[in-house]
Amino acid sequence: MKIKLIAIGKTDEKFLEEGIEKYLKRLKHYHSFELIIIPDIKQGSKFISDNLKEAEGKLILQKVQEGDFVILLDEKGKTFTSSEFAVFLQKKLNTVTTNLIFVIGGAFGFSPAVYERANEKISLSKMTFSHQMVRLFFTEQLYRGFTILRGEKYHHE
Repeated sequence: MKIKLIAIGKTDEKFLEEGIEKYLKRLKHYHSFELIIIPDIKQGSKFISDNLKEAEGKLILQKVQEGDFVILLDEKGKTFTSSEFAVFLQKKLNTVTTNLIFVIGGAFGFSPAVYERANEKISLSKMTFSHQMVRLFFTEQLYRGFTILRGEKYHHE
């Protein structure tokens, strides 16, 4: 099984790119992980939000295989502490036999088709973050989850 993170659009800020890269390198020691960036829709600013979500949704669904377990990072999803997320992650690692796919939508969220395809939704916070920042937050939390599962000293309670 591979863990994948699908995200829309490139990261514009160098400090975010550096942070994401830091955790991508660390994650290699724990599990097979792939970050998949779907390019921004050309002239996306000319779309109304629903049309943009539909176009992005089609691109997201092209990256998902039939048996993949898809988890949306969505503000209306279930929230966890870091330790609870580690337990959630372990359960998925024990039960999912195909790829475990996490998805970060674009600025306007997900299309109805992506919501229909999703197996679960989780939230990193009740607050709203830019979809670029969520990449850094998620990769750090995934790394933190693995360190918790291994009893390493990264996480403090």
